[in-house]
Amino acid sequence: MMLEKLIVFVEEYSMEAALEIILPKILVDIDFQIIRFQCKDDLLKKLPVRLRGYTSWLPDTWSILVLVDRDDDDCTVLKQTLEDYAVDSGFVTKTSAMPGHRFHVVNRIVVEELEAWYFGDWNAVRTAYPRVPANICQKAPYRDSDAIAGGTWEAFERILKSCGYFSTGIRKIECARKIAVHMDIKQNRSNSFNVFVEAVQMILYGGTV
Repeated sequence: MMLEKLIVFVEEYSMEAALEIILPKILVDIDFQIIRFQCKDDLLKKLPVRLRGYTSWLPDTWSILVLVDRDDDDCTVLKQTLEDYAVDSGFVTKTSAMPGHRFHVVNRIVVEELEAWYFGDWNAVRTAYPRVPANICQKAPYRDSDAIAGGTWEAFERILKSCGYFSTGIRKIECARKIAVHMDIKQNRSNSFNVFVEAVQMILYGGTV
């Protein structure tokens, strides 16, 4: 059963801005709606009520994707929280579905945050910001884009500032839009990005495990 619409819950504006550009590269002509919350705490607080609201009417050809930054949380605990919210609301998730059965909710953790996806596609960053050195991701602190110490967006900001961009502080929404345009969904070193893409593709082509 082909997907007709994807609803995506995100915790902040820059992820919304990035996905508005990235999702059409995966979904092509499939309709999608991004629902943005004020912050991660706001999403986690309101998610159970939102999900319960959808269970009464969500068409079988629609699916929901929940994207939350890991930040400093335990990834396993955070994922289980999201799973519990969905299952308690009456949904079958990708994780809880039996083999061959349809699911309607997929929970994904962005490790550590959106900027890890940028480090994973440094060519996209360099196209958007040409003064950034090409060898950044060959250096030890940045080889694993999902495990950059000291905060991923902080590291990204330091690099851009050192190259003469954003002297007064990074503008996250601007970055999201400028970089996402150039991102290649098939060439990204961030495992969390690739898991996100795989999840959307599974939803797109039937939503079964």
